[in-house]
Amino acid sequence: MSNEAANVKILQEAYRQWHESKGGSVNFWFTDVVAEKVSFGSAPRGAAPLQFARQYHDSTELHGYFNDLLGNWAMQYYRIDEYIAQGDVVIARGHTAWTNKKTGKTADTPKMDYWRFKDGKAIEFYEYFDTQCVALAAT
Repeated sequence: MSNEAANVKILQEAYRQWHESKGGSVNFWFTDVVAEKVSFGSAPRGAAPLQFARQYHDSTELHGYFNDLLGNWAMQYYRIDEYIAQGDVVIARGHTAWTNKKTGKTADTPKMDYWRFKDGKAIEFYEYFDTQCVALAAT
């Protein structure tokens, strides 16, 4: 199996678990996907009201992302429709919906995730989604 295929397989399983658990378990992200030193970023770059969607520099910090996300939002679904792999990079394109626990509003948005792998672990991630849609659901 090529590195590209292996990296896609890692993400397919991770996104399957993420969707099926509705975010109820994040352990596999840390055990099976991300390296200890990972650059993890998000399009909102921590701007209010999406402070959780900021830059993280390692797996210890990254726990904060999941704690804040899951503390304030409930996943409705997370679907990846396409994986594009070239070399050590995988792009995952799909759609997701989350309901804000405080406002009760749902953000339903296209989603694109950029991943870079080294030795079978993700060392870089950046997520893109409709930030205005998500910010409106948070307020």
